[in-house]
Amino acid sequence: MEKVVHLFSFVKYDGIDSLNPRDNALLQQARKATSLAYAPYSKFHVGAALQLSNGIIVSGGNQENASFPAGLCAERVALATVSSQYPECKIEAIAVSYNNKTGASERPVSPCGICRQSLAEWEQKQHFLIKLVLGGMSGEVYVIESASLLLPLAFTAGDMKKGG
Repeated sequence: MEKVVHLFSFVKYDGIDSLNPRDNALLQQARKATSLAYAPYSKFHVGAALQLSNGIIVSGGNQENASFPAGLCAERVALATVSSQYPECKIEAIAVSYNNKTGASERPVSPCGICRQSLAEWEQKQHFLIKLVLGGMSGEVYVIESASLLLPLAFTAGDMKKGG
Protein backbone atom coordinates (compact mmCIF):
# COMPACT_ATOMS: atom_id res chain seq x y z
CA MET A 1 0.00 0.00 0.00
CA GLU A 2 1.13 3.51 -0.76
CA LYS A 3 -0.47 6.70 0.46
CA VAL A 4 -0.47 9.36 -2.26
CA VAL A 5 -0.95 13.04 -1.45
CA HIS A 6 -2.00 15.47 -4.16
CA LEU A 7 -1.52 19.14 -3.36
CA PHE A 8 -1.66 22.33 -5.35
CA SER A 9 -1.08 25.96 -4.60
CA PHE A 10 -2.72 29.17 -5.71
CA VAL A 11 -2.19 32.87 -5.17
CA LYS A 12 -4.61 34.75 -2.93
CA TYR A 13 -5.01 38.50 -3.45
CA ASP A 14 -6.72 40.90 -1.06
CA GLY A 15 -8.91 42.24 -3.85
CA ILE A 16 -9.24 43.03 -7.53
CA ASP A 17 -7.00 46.10 -7.26
CA SER A 18 -4.03 43.84 -6.37
CA LEU A 19 -4.28 41.92 -9.66
CA ASN A 20 -2.21 42.64 -12.74
CA PRO A 21 -4.13 44.78 -15.28
CA ARG A 22 -5.09 41.86 -17.54
CA ASP A 23 -6.51 39.70 -14.72
CA ASN A 24 -8.22 42.77 -13.23
CA ALA A 25 -9.96 43.51 -16.54
CA LEU A 26 -10.99 39.88 -16.97
CA LEU A 27 -12.50 39.68 -13.49
CA GLN A 28 -14.32 42.95 -14.09
CA GLN A 29 -15.83 41.39 -17.22
CA ALA A 30 -16.88 38.31 -15.23
CA ARG A 31 -18.55 40.55 -12.65
CA LYS A 32 -20.33 42.38 -15.45
CA ALA A 33 -21.37 39.04 -16.98
CA THR A 34 -23.36 38.20 -13.84
CA SER A 35 -25.99 40.51 -15.34
CA LEU A 36 -26.32 38.03 -18.25
CA ALA A 37 -27.48 35.29 -15.89
CA TYR A 38 -31.01 33.93 -15.90
CA ALA A 39 -31.34 32.64 -12.35
CA PRO A 40 -34.94 33.19 -11.17
CA TYR A 41 -34.90 30.10 -8.93
CA SER A 42 -31.56 30.20 -7.12
CA LYS A 43 -31.02 33.98 -7.36
CA PHE A 44 -27.32 33.02 -7.70
CA HIS A 45 -26.05 34.91 -10.75
CA VAL A 46 -22.72 33.60 -12.06
CA GLY A 47 -20.63 35.30 -14.74
CA ALA A 48 -17.65 33.93 -16.63
CA ALA A 49 -15.24 35.74 -18.92
CA LEU A 50 -12.74 33.94 -21.14
CA GLN A 51 -9.58 35.60 -22.46
CA LEU A 52 -8.78 34.25 -25.92
CA SER A 53 -5.41 34.13 -27.65
CA ASN A 54 -6.67 36.66 -30.24
CA GLY A 55 -7.35 39.23 -27.48
CA ILE A 56 -11.13 38.84 -27.51
CA ILE A 57 -12.99 38.33 -24.24
CA VAL A 58 -16.06 36.09 -24.40
CA SER A 59 -18.58 36.22 -21.55
CA GLY A 60 -21.47 34.11 -20.36
CA GLY A 61 -23.97 33.92 -17.52
CA ASN A 62 -25.58 30.88 -15.94
CA GLN A 63 -28.95 29.88 -17.40
CA GLU A 64 -31.43 28.12 -15.11
CA ASN A 65 -34.53 26.26 -16.18
CA ALA A 66 -37.71 25.23 -14.37
CA SER A 67 -36.97 21.71 -15.61
CA PHE A 68 -34.01 21.40 -13.26
CA PRO A 69 -31.22 20.31 -13.94
CA ALA A 70 -31.62 21.45 -17.56
CA GLY A 71 -29.63 24.65 -16.98
CA LEU A 72 -26.13 25.67 -17.95
CA CYS A 73 -23.33 27.10 -15.87
CA ALA A 74 -21.75 30.40 -16.92
CA GLU A 75 -18.44 28.70 -17.66
CA ARG A 76 -20.03 26.24 -20.10
CA VAL A 77 -22.09 28.97 -21.76
CA ALA A 78 -18.85 30.86 -22.47
CA LEU A 79 -17.03 27.69 -23.56
CA ALA A 80 -19.83 26.86 -26.02
CA THR A 81 -19.59 30.37 -27.44
CA VAL A 82 -15.85 30.01 -27.98
CA SER A 83 -16.33 26.59 -29.56
CA SER A 84 -18.86 27.88 -32.08
CA GLN A 85 -17.56 31.40 -32.71
CA TYR A 86 -13.77 31.15 -32.24
CA PRO A 87 -12.82 27.47 -32.67
CA GLU A 88 -9.27 28.32 -33.78
CA CYS A 89 -8.47 30.35 -30.66
CA LYS A 90 -6.91 29.10 -27.47
CA ILE A 91 -8.39 30.06 -24.14
CA GLU A 92 -5.68 31.65 -22.03
CA ALA A 93 -7.66 32.44 -18.88
CA ILE A 94 -11.12 32.36 -17.36
CA ALA A 95 -12.47 34.61 -14.64
CA VAL A 96 -15.54 33.57 -12.66
CA SER A 97 -17.60 35.78 -10.37
CA TYR A 98 -21.08 35.70 -8.86
CA ASN A 99 -23.74 37.96 -7.47
CA ASN A 100 -25.81 36.20 -4.82
CA LYS A 101 -29.11 38.09 -4.78
CA THR A 102 -30.04 36.55 -1.41
CA GLY A 103 -26.71 36.88 0.38
CA ALA A 104 -23.14 38.05 0.25
CA SER A 105 -20.84 37.82 -2.78
CA GLU A 106 -17.57 38.60 -1.02
CA ARG A 107 -15.44 35.50 -1.46
CA PRO A 108 -14.16 33.55 -4.46
CA VAL A 109 -16.42 30.95 -6.04
CA SER A 110 -15.02 27.88 -7.76
CA PRO A 111 -16.38 26.06 -10.83
CA CYS A 112 -18.68 23.10 -10.21
CA GLY A 113 -17.61 19.54 -11.03
CA ILE A 114 -19.04 19.53 -14.56
CA CYS A 115 -17.30 22.81 -15.34
CA ARG A 116 -14.04 21.52 -13.85
CA GLN A 117 -14.26 18.50 -16.15
CA SER A 118 -15.07 20.71 -19.15
CA LEU A 119 -12.19 23.10 -18.44
CA ALA A 120 -9.71 20.27 -17.82
CA GLU A 121 -10.68 18.63 -21.11
CA TRP A 122 -10.41 21.96 -22.93
CA GLU A 123 -6.86 22.35 -21.61
CA GLN A 124 -6.01 18.89 -22.85
CA LYS A 125 -7.60 19.56 -26.25
CA GLN A 126 -5.76 22.83 -26.83
CA HIS A 127 -2.44 21.73 -25.25
CA PHE A 128 -2.37 24.99 -23.33
CA LEU A 129 -3.05 25.77 -19.67
CA ILE A 130 -6.07 27.87 -18.73
CA LYS A 131 -5.47 30.22 -15.81
CA LEU A 132 -8.41 30.75 -13.43
CA VAL A 133 -9.21 34.05 -11.72
CA LEU A 134 -11.89 33.47 -9.09
CA GLY A 135 -13.67 36.17 -7.11
CA GLY A 136 -16.99 37.52 -5.95
CA MET A 137 -18.32 41.03 -6.40
CA SER A 138 -15.80 42.14 -3.78
CA GLY A 139 -13.23 40.63 -1.45
CA GLU A 140 -10.39 38.18 -1.98
CA VAL A 141 -9.41 36.82 -5.38
CA TYR A 142 -7.78 33.46 -6.10
CA VAL A 143 -5.55 32.90 -9.13
CA ILE A 144 -4.89 29.28 -10.11
CA GLU A 145 -2.38 28.58 -12.90
CA SER A 146 -4.21 25.63 -14.46
CA ALA A 147 -7.85 24.56 -14.55
CA SER A 148 -6.74 20.92 -14.34
CA LEU A 149 -5.43 21.51 -10.83
CA LEU A 150 -9.05 21.68 -9.63
CA LEU A 151 -9.73 18.14 -10.85
CA PRO A 152 -7.11 15.66 -9.72
CA LEU A 153 -7.55 12.14 -11.12
CA ALA A 154 -9.73 13.51 -13.92
CA PHE A 155 -11.44 11.17 -16.35
CA THR A 156 -9.89 11.94 -19.73
CA ALA A 157 -9.98 10.80 -23.35
CA GLY A 158 -6.92 8.68 -22.57
CA ASP A 159 -9.03 6.60 -20.18
CA MET A 160 -11.29 5.60 -23.08
CA LYS A 161 -8.52 4.31 -25.33
CA LYS A 162 -8.39 0.59 -25.86
CA GLY A 163 -5.44 -1.11 -24.23
CA GLY A 164 -2.68 -2.47 -26.36
